[in-house]
Amino acid sequence: MKTLTFIDRVIDQLDQTLRTFAQPASDAAYPDSVPKSTEPLKDTDRREVARLMRVNHAGEMAAQALYHGHALCAASTAVHENMRSAARDELAHLRWTGARVRELGSHRSYLTPFWYLGSWMIGAGTGLMGDRWSLGFVAETERQVVAHLLTHLQRLPSGDHRSRAILEQMIIDEGRHATQAVEAGGARLGWLARSAMRAAAKVMTTTAYWL
Repeated sequence: MKTLTFIDRVIDQLDQTLRTFAQPASDAAYPDSVPKSTEPLKDTDRREVARLMRVNHAGEMAAQALYHGHALCAASTAVHENMRSAARDELAHLRWTGARVRELGSHRSYLTPFWYLGSWMIGAGTGLMGDRWSLGFVAETERQVVAHLLTHLQRLPSGDHRSRAILEQMIIDEGRHATQAVEAGGARLGWLARSAMRAAAKVMTTTAYWL
């Protein structure tokens, strides 16, 4: 496994950031489990699902930034590659949720650049604390994301099989990322840190729901 210099990592960061903001909006990005069509939604249901998917898109933008920050500051090459691999999965999630928002006739969060910048700073900051804590932060983040997605599944209209399939695949992927982070040596975060993460996520999800 090639060891990248700090300059290599910075260049890689710039490339990944550009890929994040220049995501394509194509149905081809969806996993095979997503049906090609779904039952027509009532206007009220369509607006609600669009808001939920906008929240998830904002969360995936934040996840990209977190992984990018973690990767830049990772002490070991193995952890750096682990973070980059997870970020590639999250980029797919970003495309799915963004495409679904557009299909529903809505917009992505107007605060998208803010979600990215703020989350990147958190990722880099925890990355500087060391790989064990960086991995532990990832594991806890993904656990909370899975819990969040499960609540969204319950809120989806029964006939929206398209959105449901997207969220179900995301849950599988996020759970795998959490497991991989723990197996790689992630530390268990304390109650205060976990609570602060939930509070920060609540601010983002509530704001993205409307903006």
